[in-house]
Amino acid sequence: MTVDMKESSRRIERAGEILGRVRDEVARAVVGQRPMVERLLVGLLTGGHVLLEGVPGLAKTLAVKSLADSLALRFKRIQFTPDLLPADLTGTLIYNPRDGSFTAKRGPLFANLVLADEINRAPAKVQSALLEAMQEKQVTLGDESHLLEEPFLVLATQNPIEQEGTYPLPEAQSDRFMLKVRIGYPDRNEEKEILRRAGLASLPQLEPRASRDDILEARGALSAVYVDDKLQEYVLDLVNSTRRPRDFGLALDGLIAFGASPRATLFLVRGAQALALLAGRPYVLPDDVKAIAPDVLRHRIHVSYEAEAEGVDGEEVARRILEQVRVP
Repeated sequence: MTVDMKESSRRIERAGEILGRVRDEVARAVVGQRPMVERLLVGLLTGGHVLLEGVPGLAKTLAVKSLADSLALRFKRIQFTPDLLPADLTGTLIYNPRDGSFTAKRGPLFANLVLADEINRAPAKVQSALLEAMQEKQVTLGDESHLLEEPFLVLATQNPIEQEGTYPLPEAQSDRFMLKVRIGYPDRNEEKEILRRAGLASLPQLEPRASRDDILEARGALSAVYVDDKLQEYVLDLVNSTRRPRDFGLALDGLIAFGASPRATLFLVRGAQALALLAGRPYVLPDDVKAIAPDVLRHRIHVSYEAEAEGVDGEEVARRILEQVRVP
């Protein structure tokens, strides 16, 4: 084994230890929901924003708060409401009448982890205030742009069943979320554990298990995870099959209005690398790509009116593609 390979293995092992500590600490507060916690760690590793969708009571907010408590990072929570203003997120300029100057009052976006709770309760004008921060990692106040400190991550939640007083995310913003994770109900044993814990006076106090430097170190190890050329071709086949399904022999004619954007290609590879790193592996398997693909693709495949009439959504199209596109 060469010196470079030994160093890469050491970095991957060290990153696995860091993330394992964080995952175990979150599990002290959150019962079950391992896939959701894993996807939050994928976002933390890759710098990709995460949208959590599920009915109320499935520990979405608790999971994000627990992750923040397990990290020595700055955390802010924003409760989105219909009367929220863009300045409530970004901050504003304060005028000083003594010398006629303006000073920047920074909003809650100036944090490492930002929880956008019930993001679909605010109108598009407020949601769009996030766009610059999510894509450019900066916030503009007046004539000046202020860089956000890494790591910077937006973790948003939304309720899919409540329609009154909600605003669907614009496609441009939805595409900026690396993952859209759908949260399911706990199984019977997990719900029994929730019932047992309900008698506790309070949730356990979580302790920071990783510093900012630890997270940046773990991120640095991501590039050391090997992705074979055949797997890269597989990712390209998956994404291109959402745009030209007929070229791949898929019977999806008339169901897809717009396919996945190039962000899907990048996020599929980075997400698969992150899953491999979480598993302590220095290489990506096809199963890693297949595991992360639904979360990357479900909000990037825009179905036609005909598909909606048949009850087919982006998730169902992604499922059919994953079943039929040849795995290397």
